[in-house]
Amino acid sequence: MRILISQMMPRVGEMEGNVRQMMQAMAQAESGLCDLVVFSELCITGYPPEDLLFRPAFMAKVDEAVAAVVAASRQSCVVFGAPRREGIHLRNSVILARNGKVVGIYDKQRLPNYGVFDEQRYFTPGTGRQCVFDVNGWRVGVGVCEDLWHDDLAASQAGIACDVWLNLNASPFHLGKQADREALVARRAAAFATPLVYVNPVGGQDEVVFDGGSHAVDGNGNMLLRAPLFEPWQGVLDLGCVGVTAIEPVAEPMAQIYAALVMGVRDYVRRNGSSQVVIGLSGGIDSALTAAIAVEALGAANVLGVLLPSKYSSDHSIADAEALAISLGIEVITLPISGGTFAVEAILADTFAAWGTSAPDVTEENIQARMRGLLLMAISNKTGRMLLTTGNKSEMAVGYATLYGDMAGGFAVLKDVYKMQVFALSRWLNREREVIPANTISKPPSAELRPDQKDSDSLPDYAELDAILSASIEERLSVDEIAARGYDAEEVRRVVRMLQLAEYKRRQAPPGVKITERAFGRDRRYPITHGFRE
Repeated sequence: MRILISQMMPRVGEMEGNVRQMMQAMAQAESGLCDLVVFSELCITGYPPEDLLFRPAFMAKVDEAVAAVVAASRQSCVVFGAPRREGIHLRNSVILARNGKVVGIYDKQRLPNYGVFDEQRYFTPGTGRQCVFDVNGWRVGVGVCEDLWHDDLAASQAGIACDVWLNLNASPFHLGKQADREALVARRAAAFATPLVYVNPVGGQDEVVFDGGSHAVDGNGNMLLRAPLFEPWQGVLDLGCVGVTAIEPVAEPMAQIYAALVMGVRDYVRRNGSSQVVIGLSGGIDSALTAAIAVEALGAANVLGVLLPSKYSSDHSIADAEALAISLGIEVITLPISGGTFAVEAILADTFAAWGTSAPDVTEENIQARMRGLLLMAISNKTGRMLLTTGNKSEMAVGYATLYGDMAGGFAVLKDVYKMQVFALSRWLNREREVIPANTISKPPSAELRPDQKDSDSLPDYAELDAILSASIEERLSVDEIAARGYDAEEVRRVVRMLQLAEYKRRQAPPGVKITERAFGRDRRYPITHGFRE
C-alpha cells in the first residue's frame, strides 16, 4: 500500500486556496501510483473555523469545495476533513472519495471541549457506525484527532481488522506535544496491531500554531516516518517496503519554541493583510528578542525599531538598543518622550494639586508608558505597520504591564513565554554569533520609569516568580501545594493574588503565540469579577 501524506498549510476560511493545495497533492498521488492521499482534520476550512460555521454562506462554500475535491478524485482515494451538514446536525467529518464519488464518511466521535477547543459548541458527535472502509482492495480504518486519545474508544476499535489506521488531526503546538503524540500513536498501533498514520497541518492561526510533525508507525509501534516540524511537507509511505521511509529529527526545545514564535508572527501579520511591523526598542531583553523573531519571520527590511528614551533611560539602554539594530540590520528612529510626558503632566498638575495628589507615583510612570504607546500606535496608523508588543508571560501574569501603554499593539509575540524562557531563548539565539547584545542579557531587568528602577523592586526574582506562576497556571496547584515546594507561603499568596487581579488587563491584551499547555486566553478562562481568594 502506498500512501501520500500531505502536511499542508490550510488557511481558515480560504476554501479556494485550501482546495488548490489539495489538488496539487492529489495529482502527485496519481502520478506516484498511490492508493491513498491523506490530509488533515477540517483541511477544507482550516482549523478552527469557530462561528464561521454558523454562517450559511460559509457552509455553502464548504459544500462547493467538498464537491470539487470529490469530483477531482481518481484512482488514488483522497481522505480529507471537512464540516458536514446532516439534517439539523453539523459533523466534524472525514470524507473518502475515489473516481469522482464518495466511498466513505466517518464522523468524529470525541469532541474536545477544553483549552483552545470548543467543538461541542459546533458539532454533534458521530455514532461510530462505521470506521473501517474498503479502499482499492485495502481495509482502511479512520479516526479524527481526539478519537485517538480516548482509551474507551480505542479499546472498542482494537479488535477491528484493517490494513492501516489513519488519524486526521488539527493538533496545535506546545512544548513537549510531539513526544506525547508519538508515544500515544505507538501505543495505539501496538494495540490495533496495525500501522498507524498521523497527519497534522502546519501554520499559525491567531493564537495557535500548528507544527506538523506528521508521522507513521508500524503495527508494533516502531517509527517508520516523521515529517519535519513547522514546514509544509508531503511524502509517500510505502507499507510494502521493509524498514523506515524517512525520519526527520525533532529539534531541541529552544529551537521548537523559536520556530513556533517565528511562524506565529509570520502567519498572523501576513494573513491579516500586513507585511511590515514596528517595535519599541528599550534596550531590554524582551524587545530585543521580539525584534529578532520579527526579523526572522518577515525580513529586516520589514521591521522598524523605535527608540523612545525618557529622562530615566540609561545610556547603556540606548546603546544596547542601537547595537541590536545594527546586529539585526533594521531601520531605527528615535523619538524622545520627555516633552510629551511633561506636557501631559502639566495639563494634570492643577487638578492633581487640587486633589492633594501631586506626589509622583505609578500614575506618572504610566503616563510615560502610555506616551510610548501613543507614539508607536501613531506610527502604526500612519504607515500601516502592525505594532508588535514585547511583554512576556511573567509580566502579563502579575499585571506588570501598562494598559494602553506597552500593552498597546496588534500582536503580543512573547505573551506565552516566561521571563526565564526569554533569557534562555536569547542565549540560544546567540549560540553562533552575538545577535542580542551580551549586556542586554546580563543586566538587571528594568522598566526605567523612575530613577534606578529594577523589576526586583516590585517582583520576586524571576526564577522564583516563574516557578510559582508555572505551578499555579500550568499545574493548577494551590497556594499550600506550591509553598510545600519550599517557597515562602506569603510570597506565594502575593503572586497568586497579583495573578488574579491582573485578569482585567489580560482580557484587553492582543493575541499572542501559544507555546505552553495553558496560555492566557482560551486555554485559561477566569472571571474578572469574583470573590474567591486563596
